Amino acid sequence: MNVQRICAVSALIAGVLAAGCESRGGNATVDDKGASAEPVTLAVVNARVWTGDSARPWAEAFAVRGDRFATVGSSAAVRKMAGNARVIDAAGGMVVPGFIDSHVHFIDGGFGLSSVQLRDAKTPAEFIARIKAFAGTVPPGAWITGGNWDHEQWGGELPRHDWIDSVTPNNPVWINRLDGHMSLANAAALRAAKITRASRDVAGGTIVRDARGEPTGVLKDNATDLVNAVVPDPPAELEDRALDTAMAYVAAQGVTSVDHMGSWRDLAIFARAHKAGRLKTRVYASVPLATWEKLRDTVAARGRGDAWLRIGGLKGFVDGSLGSHTAAMLQPFTDAPKDTGLFVNTHEHLYEWTSGADKAGLHVIVHAIGDRAIRDQLDIFERVEKENGPRDRRFRIEHAQHIAPPDIPRFAKLGVVASMQPYHAIDDGRWAEKVIGHERAKTTYAFRSLRDAGATLAFGSDWFVAPPTPLEGLYAAVTRRTLDDRNPDGWIPEQKITLEDALRAYTRGAAYATFDEKEKGIIATGALADFAIIDRDLTKVAPDAIRDAHIALTAVGGRVVYERKAPE
Repeated sequence: MNVQRICAVSALIAGVLAAGCESRGGNATVDDKGASAEPVTLAVVNARVWTGDSARPWAEAFAVRGDRFATVGSSAAVRKMAGNARVIDAAGGMVVPGFIDSHVHFIDGGFGLSSVQLRDAKTPAEFIARIKAFAGTVPPGAWITGGNWDHEQWGGELPRHDWIDSVTPNNPVWINRLDGHMSLANAAALRAAKITRASRDVAGGTIVRDARGEPTGVLKDNATDLVNAVVPDPPAELEDRALDTAMAYVAAQGVTSVDHMGSWRDLAIFARAHKAGRLKTRVYASVPLATWEKLRDTVAARGRGDAWLRIGGLKGFVDGSLGSHTAAMLQPFTDAPKDTGLFVNTHEHLYEWTSGADKAGLHVIVHAIGDRAIRDQLDIFERVEKENGPRDRRFRIEHAQHIAPPDIPRFAKLGVVASMQPYHAIDDGRWAEKVIGHERAKTTYAFRSLRDAGATLAFGSDWFVAPPTPLEGLYAAVTRRTLDDRNPDGWIPEQKITLEDALRAYTRGAAYATFDEKEKGIIATGALADFAIIDRDLTKVAPDAIRDAHIALTAVGGRVVYERKAPE
């Protein structure tokens, strides 16, 4: 990105956040004289409303005034006050607070919807054929990215560049594994990045090589930066299109807010959309932890934004992923007895960044998947809290997938939010025990153990890695039935949680994870009118049938952003 564009991006972000700071309000109540005189703008009746409010968990109707809930109660009372507003008859369907996806890579997800689709390619031949077909649809010289391939689909053999070189002679290819922790480059992309046999290994990453020492095309974690550095930036109009595509897609899933894990460039895309009035999804945008000083200065100068676009979060990494064998583990992998994974960043850097950001009052959010990584980051959080003193900091560990049993109670003790993705459990559960064995699997995706210990759960998807579909996430958390259906009673069934626990993690818990529990994740008078209507009452169907439900309507701030068409 050139200097002029950097300046333009910074100015855009600053302007939008400054405007947002001026407009951001608190919990304005509908009982204020001015507000109470305003007409109701939308009403929902004849519903099974799960409010997320422990004082009043269920209702049958509500009215919206402007962008907030005006009242919650009976259908008769709401109909009486609806006036000329649109009245939606939910026909007994379930209404929930708008789902909050606590972990997405939103722009990448939008781009991925229009890229080559490799997630369910079940053989190397199918993998190659799909890339060949897609390459025929793009102009010569254009980079082919995305993909989300999964080598476990065909038994675990990693792909190689020679698989696809002959079918992509005119295009550099840089396609990622579904977890985002390793990618495959074809020969053209390797040449562009100047990666050869002589290339040195990268700290916190791996250049996979064959028996002769030649790069196979697969790069892991920090090594992926070698190719990322030469991939050209997409034009602004394609970035905007990717965001619009992502917002439309998640609206159809009942998602009204996302916690985006990304870059300053991504923040500029959101700011551009906000300035143009195009945002349909609320965004809590995090930037890299190592840039905490820049964020500190930005917040000091311009504030944290408004109810549509907020900043203040910083995303860091301890390790990689289980599927890439880069998760940092206390003991070696079962299928690789000499390998315990890796640290993407050093302990010293993670402590330095966490401490500095915390002193600045910023929100630290750190990816840790392996038990060694989780323990290390919990140690850092504990140290920083002692050194910097008490405050409401809501440290987060993203994924928290493979926890050593002694560390489970530490989440509640330290007030660390466990930001987790239920879909991963039924996806990785197909093969995880091959990698870590059964004993360690007992506290893998340990939803129940964390909940019982008093930790706050915040659920999300990790999209583009997994689909941003909360109904599938609810199904996964409640049943733990793996995607291959080989665990009909649930993989590690003792870690199942109830439907209400799972709903809370997608709403109140997720709102708490961004300091928004008074504004979002609840259907209550004065809260933001974000909600989703589901076509059936999930409390009255078998757990296995949750995945068959559909979102009928989604509203953000009282504005309908998705409405399912009736079957023809």
